[in-house]
Amino acid sequence: MKFVTFWHNGHRHAGVLSETNVVSLKSAGLPDMISVLEGGPEVFKRAEVLLAKPPADAVFPLSSVKLAAPVPRPGKIVCVGLNYRDHAIESKMEIPTRPTIFSKYATAVIANGEDIVLPRNSEKPDYEAEMAFVIGKGGRHIKAADWKSHVFGYMNANDVSARDIQLAVSQWTMGKTFDTFAAMGPALVSADEIPDPHALNIRLSVNGEVRQNSNTRELIFKVPDLVEFLSSIMTLEAGDVVLTGTPSGVGFSFKPEKWLKPGDEVVVEIDGLGQLRNRCVAEA
Repeated sequence: MKFVTFWHNGHRHAGVLSETNVVSLKSAGLPDMISVLEGGPEVFKRAEVLLAKPPADAVFPLSSVKLAAPVPRPGKIVCVGLNYRDHAIESKMEIPTRPTIFSKYATAVIANGEDIVLPRNSEKPDYEAEMAFVIGKGGRHIKAADWKSHVFGYMNANDVSARDIQLAVSQWTMGKTFDTFAAMGPALVSADEIPDPHALNIRLSVNGEVRQNSNTRELIFKVPDLVEFLSSIMTLEAGDVVLTGTPSGVGFSFKPEKWLKPGDEVVVEIDGLGQLRNRCVAEA
C-alpha cells in the first residue's frame, strides 16, 4: 500500500492512495501516520476492509487534496553519509568502515510539490537523492536478521545540503538542516511492495538533466546493517526516518560546480516509490 498524509478542508488525515483517489483512514481508527506506523500488521487488515467498501465521505479525488510529507514531524531524522562507494570517492573521503551518521530536524521536512528555499546565508546549495526507510515497530539492540519486523516502508528523500555551511566545520548537521532541506514523499510505500530495497534504481534530475543515476545495490551499509547499528545506540521509534545515503553526481562533483539556483526543479525517482518533485526558490 501507498500511505500518505494529506490536508482537506483544513483537516489533516492519514490515507491510502487508490488509483486517482485517496482514502482517509480516520474511519478505520487511524487518524494520523504515527497511529498507522504503531498499528502493526492489524493496520493492513483494517485498511483492506476500508478500501473494499469505503464510505463516501472518506474518498477524495487526489486532485482535491494537498499532500503533506508522509511523516510530517518525525521524532528522529537520521542520515547516513558517504554510504555509496562512488560518492565517498568523489567526496575525496575514505570508504567508511562504520556508518557516518548525522541528523536533520523536523523543521526541515517538506512534501512533494513544496518549495526548497535556498537560504540567504549559503552560496553552495546542493542536492542528494536518497532512499529513506521508516520505522514501524521500534526497539533497541535489534539484530540485523530481524530488520524486516521493524521497517514499515520506504520513500524518496532529498537531503538538500548547504555545502559551504556543512564543510566549514567537522560536524555536518548545520549545513543539512535548514528549513525545507528534507524533502520526502510523495508516499510511504509499505515494505511488502518493495521485495528488495537493495535492488532499486535511484535517479535525480535538475530541470530534466540527469545528475545522479545509480542503484541501491551500491549501498555500503545495507538497511539491516543500519537498523542494527542505530538501535545499538538509540531506541528506534515508530515514525523515525532514516536517509540511507546518496550516490555520485552531487553538484559539488562537477567542474564547474552545479549548485541549485532559484527556479530549478529537482526530481528524485526511485523504483516503486514514485517521483519526489520540488522547485527551488530564493529565501525572501
